[in-house]
Amino acid sequence: MAIAEEKSASSDAKGWSLFRLPFKQSGNSQSSSSSSIPTSDNSTHHHIHHLYGQMNQQSDGSNVNSSNSVSSVARSLLPTRRRLRLDPANKLYFPYEPGNQVRSAIRIKNTSKSHVAFKFQTTAPKSCFMRPPGAILAPGESLIATVFKFVEQPENNEKPVDQKSRVKFKIMSLKVNGAMDYVPELFDEQKDQVAVEQILRVVFLDVERPTAAMEKLKRQLAEADAAVEARKKPTEDNGPRIIGEGLVIDEWKERRERYLARQQVEGVDSV
Repeated sequence: MAIAEEKSASSDAKGWSLFRLPFKQSGNSQSSSSSSIPTSDNSTHHHIHHLYGQMNQQSDGSNVNSSNSVSSVARSLLPTRRRLRLDPANKLYFPYEPGNQVRSAIRIKNTSKSHVAFKFQTTAPKSCFMRPPGAILAPGESLIATVFKFVEQPENNEKPVDQKSRVKFKIMSLKVNGAMDYVPELFDEQKDQVAVEQILRVVFLDVERPTAAMEKLKRQLAEADAAVEARKKPTEDNGPRIIGEGLVIDEWKERRERYLARQQVEGVDSV
């Protein structure tokens, strides 16, 4: 009985040991695996952090490049800031008189805070010309330019409303440093600073039908003619005033009279 009990006890111990052994091994494996996990996590975390940093650098560079490209594209799409205000804004109205030279007018005003030079260009320089062809306007200054055009005879008896002209005019502007004399070479010397203000399309008006555009054109032409006549008149200044037939009354005349009087006195004394 004792032997049997010992055998049964030993067998029970072996049985428990057999059952406990896997748990011990699993515990060891878990402890070993659990001890190995932090090492793999640290290396993996460091590797991921390194890759993330590289991705951030690449994304930052791509963002800078993309932002630069987007800004350049946005600048190209933005409309150019105009220096001049035109009236009419985008058309030149001409009375339709086939076989004759007709006139149009356009008011040009400098709306910027600096002096601006403007210049006319046309696709038909042989049949069109502008007066003035260019000028320099001070801030807020305006003038009315007159455009001359020869109207050709229509083809196939087209009506004025159907008569279309391929002639176009272009007004360019250039910012200049202060008041100066206008020369066309300004636009050649600073081509990168030249801005196209507007391309004007030619529109013919029926002279036999009164319209608001025709009445406005007549007023502008009358104002332009008055400005031309005003420029022809001599401006008042502090120079010599001519009265009668060349009689000059100014300081120089008084000096000359004093000089002649002094010469006469010296001549009498010498005699």
